[in-house]
Amino acid sequence: MAIFRSPFSGFSISNTASGVPTQNSVFTGETSAVPFTRPVTRPTAATLPPPPASGTSAMMNAAQIQSEIEIKAQQLANQMMSTMAAQNQRASSGRVFTRFEAGTDIIENQKTFVTTGLWSGNAATMSAVYTGSIQTAASKAYYYDVWNGTDATAEPQFAVAWGNRVGSGSSAAGTLNDSPSRAVYSQYRLLLLNPTDTTFTFGDGTSSDSIFALNFNRARIKDKLDPGNWELHLTNLNGSSHPNYVYTGSNVAALKTNFVSLVDDSGDTQEALTLTAAGRVFNIVSGTLTGGVYNSSSPHYYGLAYPDMGVIVLNGNALNTNLGFNIVSGSNVAGDNAWKLYTSISGAMSSDPLTRPFQARNEETITSTHYFVRVKNGEYNFSNNPTFVTGSVGEFSQATFIGDPKTYITTVGMYNDRQELLAVAKLSQPIQKSFSNEALIKVKLDF
Repeated sequence: MAIFRSPFSGFSISNTASGVPTQNSVFTGETSAVPFTRPVTRPTAATLPPPPASGTSAMMNAAQIQSEIEIKAQQLANQMMSTMAAQNQRASSGRVFTRFEAGTDIIENQKTFVTTGLWSGNAATMSAVYTGSIQTAASKAYYYDVWNGTDATAEPQFAVAWGNRVGSGSSAAGTLNDSPSRAVYSQYRLLLLNPTDTTFTFGDGTSSDSIFALNFNRARIKDKLDPGNWELHLTNLNGSSHPNYVYTGSNVAALKTNFVSLVDDSGDTQEALTLTAAGRVFNIVSGTLTGGVYNSSSPHYYGLAYPDMGVIVLNGNALNTNLGFNIVSGSNVAGDNAWKLYTSISGAMSSDPLTRPFQARNEETITSTHYFVRVKNGEYNFSNNPTFVTGSVGEFSQATFIGDPKTYITTVGMYNDRQELLAVAKLSQPIQKSFSNEALIKVKLDF
């Protein structure tokens, strides 16, 4: 967990003259202070009491002397307190900088968990997807970027890839003794599995050398994919109509006669949480966000979800069996299998954009530091705004300011230990300030 040290050690207040604010005035400079001289009073010979008498009279005189000393001491203490109060009042009235008290004014490392729609513009649903013509043919041998549109404002949302543990279904031409499918499988194995695991094993206990991966764009997921808050629809393909070795490119089409909706089982309290080097892992099963897992006692497993990594891994064998993907598996053959996952997703969307969109949300942890700006009644009641005074001798512009000046706080300046201005916090509306009221302003700094 990262610990953020507060960069601010104090604040200043920007304000305007009484009435409608006209021009903000940012205060800078050193703290104003009035030198304090402690008054010293020494008793003189004339004020000393006479020598004490003997006996009972001496005891009475001693008590009287003690009483007079206490009275004098109280008078001196009252005088000193009055002097100090007056000096503090003069100092605070002209204050342009106040130092934060670390123990009471600054609260650090406040965590807030926020979930928003995952797609561009914080949208929670996406009902149409596209591939980009700007993507090179060489990179398409490994993955396809999927966009939310075709115009200049479109942004990549996720990528789809296909991998095979032994490198089948892709051509090794132009590579150094490694095919794209093997490179993809190895990459996700190293990223998601524990060091001792060599293959992906799914919820039904089966392992597969063939996987499809859906990788959310980093800008979209922010910190992580929100588990239990995504739903993906797939449709069947026409794989049974073509021989395996030619089922690629333009031969691939969506039939739209059979559909599967996928969710994770993070809401299933009967399933123990699985943790790996990649964080949390949940099973991908058939179901919906509103209806939950289909046949929860014996679900249909389709893959694994890694929300902390923003990756969905689908079992290629399951898609072959249930949706006719007919994955090209020949050696040194450019099967273009990743295109089949894209075709299945886009086909399901186009069949009914309202009921079969891709729904997803992200999670973000926001770390904040709260600064409590405490403006006491005797502070920041004057302004160097030109409208505050008038005339060559600097008289108050309003006669009512005499003895009772009023200003409006509009901005809080945040300073470091060297009293250098680092940031400003703007108030949504001015706050009136005078000797008869105080202000408490909370400045929130998010990381």
